Amino acid sequence: MKHLIITAAFFAVSASQGLAEDIITTPFNGSFDDATFAVESAIVGQGLVIDYVSHVGEMLNRTGADVGSDKQIFAAADIFIFCSAKISREVMEADPMNIGYCPYGIFVTEDDDGVKVGYRSYPDGPMQKVQTLLSGIVEEAVGD
Repeated sequence: MKHLIITAAFFAVSASQGLAEDIITTPFNGSFDDATFAVESAIVGQGLVIDYVSHVGEMLNRTGADVGSDKQIFAAADIFIFCSAKISREVMEADPMNIGYCPYGIFVTEDDDGVKVGYRSYPDGPMQKVQTLLSGIVEEAVGD
């Protein structure tokens, strides 16, 4: 019975994540390298530690031919992965299944439309603390 409850909770969180996750992007007036530096600086400036930088753009460009594609999606794309001990604790004390949203990510992309900085949105309630954190980091990075 406990397994059934945990499974049901997982699917409830997954369903709510699917409904809430819009992508929020902000144009960056500058180069991709300047944007990644600005995002990294803004994250670290909040006292946070970047756990990992995923170089998605490099991977997509490197593996395109291997999967039968010659389309370039991004000239460059990186995702900065990090967490906030304080905010993560707050949102997981409110609902332990908010673990499904952790770690958090902010991405920088460059394509034909220019350089953008963005993140996914989070559902109403406690997870808005995370969205506020991400929004503030992006605003600082892009200079708004």
